[in-house]
Amino acid sequence: MIGMRRFWAIALMTTALPGHGLAENAETVAAPPLAYVDCSGIAKQGGLLLCTGLPGSVLNVSPSDGKQARSVTIGENGHVAIGIRQHEGDALTIALQDTSLSLTASIEPREDPYRVIEGFDCDKVDARTQAQKDHAGRSWVKKQAAFKRFETGPGATTGFILPAEGPPSSPFGPTRKYIGVGKDGEPCEKTSIHRGFDLAVPVGTEIVAPADGIVTLGDEDLYYEGGTVFLDHGDGLVSVFMHMSVVDVEVGQNVRVGERLGASGNTGRTTGPHLHWAVKWRNPSSEDRRGDFYIDPALLLELEPQLR
Repeated sequence: MIGMRRFWAIALMTTALPGHGLAENAETVAAPPLAYVDCSGIAKQGGLLLCTGLPGSVLNVSPSDGKQARSVTIGENGHVAIGIRQHEGDALTIALQDTSLSLTASIEPREDPYRVIEGFDCDKVDARTQAQKDHAGRSWVKKQAAFKRFETGPGATTGFILPAEGPPSSPFGPTRKYIGVGKDGEPCEKTSIHRGFDLAVPVGTEIVAPADGIVTLGDEDLYYEGGTVFLDHGDGLVSVFMHMSVVDVEVGQNVRVGERLGASGNTGRTTGPHLHWAVKWRNPSSEDRRGDFYIDPALLLELEPQLR
């Protein structure tokens, strides 16, 4: 069993080949492996594993809790990211397809709190009027189209930095139950899981790219998210920045780590100024987007860069 942040490797090697056209006592030349995979990362619920291997190799990822397995393909760049669900089982088995090679990573559990928030303004929770519902519907279409777009890039292999300077205000993972009353006097109740990492920054704080990426969505007026930027880092990883007051990038723009994306704000469905940073893991090997899920951005900050 492999634990958090450890590194492991498996390989199926060919036999050593003698040097051709050389003297009998010439040194043998080691042939390249028939197949191999090296993995490291944050083996925790909500974390991320980074694996390298021969381009085109398929890895079958099977959770210990019996949930549906998924297959990922090592890209032309020789690496692939494997997201770990927030409620993943206690282990993941990663098998190299068409070989007998496999490894098992033990997954560290999370302890996410359950919170009840009362006295909430229901108009901040959900779309209630027809105009709000129409706005939310248009926003949903834009987001789904962006999540279906995949760009190439280093993924998480170069590491991540904080996208804004400010203290954390809400972590990834808590379940929140909202209880309140709307402006029309009608009560409401809603339960949701916080899928991002919030930073308590005032309106106008500069937001920068936490890693290299290509912009796949830049919109100042999504219903729930307000000013929003999607930044695709490659390997199926996309950062989502919400509630921005200014969006300074355009779709298709190539952004380097540390470059400005815009400024933080208090737009969309918020109760105060902050930056909501979310990261979604998507499987580039699958056209079914229902298998995608959010991972914990704070854990990405702990990854050791593999490429510079």
